[in-house]
Amino acid sequence: MAELSVSVNGELTAAQVDPRTLLSDYLRDHLGLTGTHVGCEHGYCGACTVLVDGASVRSCLTLAVQADGRSVDTVESLASNGELHPIQQAFKECHGLQCGFCTPGLLMSVLELAATNPGCGRDEIREHLSGNVCRCTGYHHIVDAVEAALNSVREQGDGS
Repeated sequence: MAELSVSVNGELTAAQVDPRTLLSDYLRDHLGLTGTHVGCEHGYCGACTVLVDGASVRSCLTLAVQADGRSVDTVESLASNGELHPIQQAFKECHGLQCGFCTPGLLMSVLELAATNPGCGRDEIREHLSGNVCRCTGYHHIVDAVEAALNSVREQGDGS
């Protein structure tokens, strides 16, 4: 067993885990944070995307022990006091989701984009989201939602 101490959504967690435990399994099974979805289990679909120290990672390919001493943000970190994050609000208003399975990973990827390149255009949005697969939409509404979210984040001056 390995000792693990990681800040998840701003709260310090500690546990003993099998060194082979995936970050997605730690979040879902040990912490009950089921917003992080596991789709392909090969890193292709992006549904399991979380931010580790602000950078997007595929939690189905990341060992929990690799997050030891680091900060992990999941989709559960977005809404606050019952209010949707501007990114979530934009997805709602622009119909950027259908079944919702891919949505948590997309939202976290957009959160990273808002922090690193909030002034980007549609082509850059598409490139940034190329690692997130959605089987329901044609991506047009998703790109519209991201564009609206980035505009909102720029107006508020808050990428988090």
